[in-house]
Amino acid sequence: MGKIIAIANQKGGVGKTTTAINLAASLGVLEKKVLLIDADPQANATSGIGIEVESVDIGTYQLLEHSNSAIEAIVKTETPNLDIIPAHIDLVAIEIELVDKDEREYMMKKALKTIKNDYDYIIIDCAPSLGLLTLNALTAADAVMIPIQCEYFALEGLGKLLNTIKSVQKIHNPELDIEGLLLTMYDSRLRLSNQVVEEVQKHFNDMVFKTIIQRNVRLSEAPSYGESIINYDASSKGANNYLSLAKEVINKNA
Repeated sequence: MGKIIAIANQKGGVGKTTTAINLAASLGVLEKKVLLIDADPQANATSGIGIEVESVDIGTYQLLEHSNSAIEAIVKTETPNLDIIPAHIDLVAIEIELVDKDEREYMMKKALKTIKNDYDYIIIDCAPSLGLLTLNALTAADAVMIPIQCEYFALEGLGKLLNTIKSVQKIHNPELDIEGLLLTMYDSRLRLSNQVVEEVQKHFNDMVFKTIIQRNVRLSEAPSYGESIINYDASSKGANNYLSLAKEVINKNA
């Protein structure tokens, strides 16, 4: 039975897409069958894994519209054991188009039913908002992972996201768990980074992943080559961090 993990935070630039791509690739390298779903109209997870966004004919938009099945939307990637349902800029329109549909929050959940058991993990890269797209992802997911940047405004907006998760649990998806909070963009030389880590760990204890994603030049470069950090530089600090996170996720779900 596959586990669906949504990677969400309405704040932009916290490392959501970087985490979605590299966690998915790391799980694949560790011999888990993984599907990455790009649910962000910016389609960065699609281009970041090496797929030409303009060439996408069937993707998340068609999946949510139910005009194509999930199987028809799946594309193989260069990374072992990793498939993707890509996105295209047309995904921008989906929030407006779904507004007057019945059960609009359940479109993704229904679409993924047929393929959930084909994968060990399904990772959803959410848009940086708490709109209908993210709501669909949270309703379809078994758990949500929240990346938090080790910077001054790190905890700003976290309360709002946790309230959204609570209301999704109450109304749409009582099974939704919090997979964990993931600290990203950590720089050990900065006192502020260390303070944020201490504060998050103090407030959230066991909810915080032990793995911390450090700032790493290779990690920033990889998407411009259309590769995960595993393919781009497997010996880098970024690759080690994401492999460590993947192992933590696997152990947690064992």
